[in-house]
Amino acid sequence: MAEAAIKRGRAVTVDQCYHEEAQGSIISRILDDMVLLYHRPSGQTHMVISPVPEILAALKDSAPASAQILYERLSRLYDLGPAGTALAEIEGHLVNMTALGLIRTAA
Repeated sequence: MAEAAIKRGRAVTVDQCYHEEAQGSIISRILDDMVLLYHRPSGQTHMVISPVPEILAALKDSAPASAQILYERLSRLYDLGPAGTALAEIEGHLVNMTALGLIRTAA
């Protein structure tokens, strides 16, 4: 059985997979040390910092991925620190990014 957790009032599972929003629905622009993400479907612009752009890049043009898979992809490029701490952070970001409509859960 999948391990469940509560993140910001939502039940999520450790093995929940996510994928990028439809291609072309997010326009990104770098502004100093932040990234502006314009979400075309909602008309909203989000100001984000690391690791959100890196997570989006790790999902781009890839198969849906869980927090564990994203940790493995990102740890090849960055020093993420202890796996347990990094996984919890990635999971939290995935939940928030889903709530904003920047990514979607996979069926």
